[in-house]
Amino acid sequence: MINEKIQNVLNAQINKEFYSAYLYLAMSAHFDEIGLYGFSNWTKVQAKEEVDHGMILFDFIIERNGKVELSQIDVPETILGSPLEIFEKIYEHEKYVTGSINCVASMSDEECDLASRNFIDWYIAEQVEEERNAYDIILKLKMFGDDKAALYQIDKELKKREYNQHNYK
Repeated sequence: MINEKIQNVLNAQINKEFYSAYLYLAMSAHFDEIGLYGFSNWTKVQAKEEVDHGMILFDFIIERNGKVELSQIDVPETILGSPLEIFEKIYEHEKYVTGSINCVASMSDEECDLASRNFIDWYIAEQVEEERNAYDIILKLKMFGDDKAALYQIDKELKKREYNQHNYK
């Protein structure tokens, strides 16, 4: 049976993961509206991964004979700005999620819930990758500034990103 405090924090994390998916979908729609279809693809793939992350948490709670309690998902903020500004928001959001995951790990330690602590290690490693991916795009956008040809090339590169379903096991 899962510890009640851990169950509650994991349910809250499910909400954060699904909110992240909504946020990325809003960004994807914005990029579509301005004709940056590669950026739209990248954020749409990211949204699918965030749903996977939420579902992995969902399944873990069930596997531990816990109770999944879904809560309302907030409406994401209106997404406006340059690709650089948006990716800086993405990077800040991923750092926020990393902090939340770290709190789950810390609470798992405090509650001596080693199964949850072991489980959350996957998310810790995943967040390192999430932050790095966003930061790499920021570096490219900063390097090329307002060069439209470079933006076009980055957009083409991001269009190649493919969705691969995330699995814990």
